[in-house]
Amino acid sequence: MARYTGPTTRISRRFGTYILGSAKVLERRNFPPGQHGPKSRRKLSEYAIGLNEKQKLRFIYGLLERQFRRTFAIAKRERGVTGERFLQLLETRLDSVVYLMGFAKSRAQARQLVNHGHVKVNAHKVDIASYSVVAGDTVEIKANNNSRQIATRALEENRARVVPGWITRNDEALSGVITRLPARDEMDPSINEQLIVEYYSRF
Repeated sequence: MARYTGPTTRISRRFGTYILGSAKVLERRNFPPGQHGPKSRRKLSEYAIGLNEKQKLRFIYGLLERQFRRTFAIAKRERGVTGERFLQLLETRLDSVVYLMGFAKSRAQARQLVNHGHVKVNAHKVDIASYSVVAGDTVEIKANNNSRQIATRALEENRARVVPGWITRNDEALSGVITRLPARDEMDPSINEQLIVEYYSRF
């Protein structure tokens, strides 16, 4: 699957929050990239604000535009609040769930774990990062040394990260159960999903 391979710290600087690269870069250079970054005070249009919010969320989950837009289209067809359902679909992707369980240091590493066949869902190997988990699913790391070493190392480094309330993790088994869909207050509070809904409604 295609993925973003450009400069990572520029993405975080562009949106003023840690997304990719090193988090320390914002401490040293907390202004947008480019020669006009430190002194740029240009007022953004409503369209630009919506575009920025959409791009920020897209980079957080590491998706290209086509897959991102397709996920939004699914959310729009389903019942419920479109923006919230859209975030739920992104959050319940298999690579995102593996990351939230703490078995990977980043969503990019979680995607690699899934793509390389290190993850099982309900005892069956699933190597599709966009696979959508549902309530009752059990996600686990394969029982071989290589898979478990990667997940255990990440778990030790991620001890400070809190597992969301909609996931129950078993540290010894390197597994977790999806107990329910995430509520809005359990997902990224920095995202204004309504701006993204309004952005896509223009097309």
